[in-house]
Amino acid sequence: MTDWDDAFDNVGHVPNALGYFETWEKQAKAFRDGDIKQDLSLSYGPADRQKLDIFWPDTKPKGLVIFIHGGYWIRLDRSYFSHLAAGPLANGWAVAIPSYTLAPDARINGITREISQAVAFAASKVDGPIRIAGHSAGGHLATRMICKDSPIDTATQNRIIKTLSISGLHDLRNLLKTNLNKTLNLTPSEAATESPSLNVPMENAKLICWVGSIERPEFIRQSHLLRDIWVKRGADIDVYLDGMKHHFDVIDGLSKPNSPLTQTLLG
Repeated sequence: MTDWDDAFDNVGHVPNALGYFETWEKQAKAFRDGDIKQDLSLSYGPADRQKLDIFWPDTKPKGLVIFIHGGYWIRLDRSYFSHLAAGPLANGWAVAIPSYTLAPDARINGITREISQAVAFAASKVDGPIRIAGHSAGGHLATRMICKDSPIDTATQNRIIKTLSISGLHDLRNLLKTNLNKTLNLTPSEAATESPSLNVPMENAKLICWVGSIERPEFIRQSHLLRDIWVKRGADIDVYLDGMKHHFDVIDGLSKPNSPLTQTLLG
């Protein structure tokens, strides 16, 4: 029998994992305190956490990158991840980073709707193509935006030219067997409808599942699972294993203009 709590336990398998949260927070604050054109705490909805930040390049944006944070839908917010805008910004892209209501105050299907609101709001502020990246639970939410039943309006969805699910969760059914579900309150029906692997990609969907090679095997499995299913449903999809990266350092490349991660998102 699989220990599903252990299968999803990233913190327990990375030394000083919680130290990454403190490091991210410091790096993000230092980035915002720098000489960056930024619009902070823009409301995309009425709830307290329905806010996003937009960071602007020095020239007219080539388009919009949206980064969706992780934390198992139960922790963290946009303020930990501002520095990850640096890579796309240096390449001429505006970057939006939203927060969203966390479980148990919101169900995952409600969070999906909130992110669709955030995407539409950010899209109204920046012209051009949209590229979406998300990490962990944010990878799930990024991928949900390009499902055929995405809550995003069709015009906005049609602007999404590439999605990057970094260590994303694409099959939520096994979370029903974890202690996490005491907070998530997933039902079998919601776990199925919110699983991208059980969904249909939008027409012309282009997705990269980027995952650290030393992550928990379940995260690697879910990336391959989504590829194997979605390629048969018409998506342009592939999996990239990032050598010797774990669940918490796998996103670092977004802060660097020429990293393979940034160039994969923008290329």
